[in-house]
Amino acid sequence: MARFRTWVGIAVAGALSLSLAGCSSTGGKRAEDARTAAARGRAAVDTPRWTFAMITHAGDGDTFWDIVQSGAKQAAVKDNVRFLYSHDDEAQQQAQLVDAAVDKKVDGIIVTLAKPDAMKAAVARAREAGIPVVTVNSGSAESRRFGALTHIGQDETIAGEAVGEELNERGRRKALCVLHEQGNVGHEQRCDGVAKTFDGTVARLHVNGTSMPDVQSAIEARLQSDAGVDAVVTLGAPYADTAVKARQGAGSDAEVDTFDLNAKVAAGLRDGSLGFAVDQQPYLQGYQAVDLLWLYRYNADVLGGGRPVLTGPQIVTEDDADALEAYTKRGTR
Repeated sequence: MARFRTWVGIAVAGALSLSLAGCSSTGGKRAEDARTAAARGRAAVDTPRWTFAMITHAGDGDTFWDIVQSGAKQAAVKDNVRFLYSHDDEAQQQAQLVDAAVDKKVDGIIVTLAKPDAMKAAVARAREAGIPVVTVNSGSAESRRFGALTHIGQDETIAGEAVGEELNERGRRKALCVLHEQGNVGHEQRCDGVAKTFDGTVARLHVNGTSMPDVQSAIEARLQSDAGVDAVVTLGAPYADTAVKARQGAGSDAEVDTFDLNAKVAAGLRDGSLGFAVDQQPYLQGYQAVDLLWLYRYNADVLGGGRPVLTGPQIVTEDDADALEAYTKRGTR
């Protein structure tokens, strides 16, 4: 497997599996038995059947969250957990979904904080009800302040800085950072990070992320009006292919790069239509969020020490495409 370039050290929260593998000469077999049980749809533990709810800010059709769910569901099977998933890209509706989970008296809540101000009261109600909360993907700066056990994901500013450094290495001079969700603080932080380390100029383009034709036409128009743009950075994998089409329509030579992975991005890295991608390992975010809630319910374990548990960023390129393609096709990368 290609050796991915990791921009920061990644703290992986697999405490249970690590302890099983390392605590004795039979640890490796125990860990393998646990993985085998999960793969066969059987729990690897005999703890009570707790119910965990994940509520995200995902919009309809966003394949990133399919990968998050894939990891969460795999961990839920292993941990004998009933997993509930709901989402809404409108912050007030997302908060109401958290309230609904509290009313159901679930045993743990996993939530994203893309728009933290709108989510603060809902998270507080969960904590007041005695329900442990883990934040995932977005909201690392607010997680601890809101009373969550820990945050799992990548630091969005650091991820943006990694992109800026990579663009420097590729000799780019002007980057277009395409924001597809109004008010998402994580997206703003990504573009801020790019601007912090990039030696060139960063322009921002806000698009209607719910309509791919609108996204394509907006990027195409900007590339036609500004021939100096030599890099287009999209903030989500589903938008990378659209940006490639926009580049073609504009007759531009700009390189298209993206945050996040899916099967199309892996294929784009392989055929050279994409320059690089930033992987934050969404499968790991879902898996570890469930696993950490289980560990907390079972043994009052908490990881992170008050700091986020980082799952990225990793810069992946054409060299990594072969290794990634199989994983993206099965929905785990």
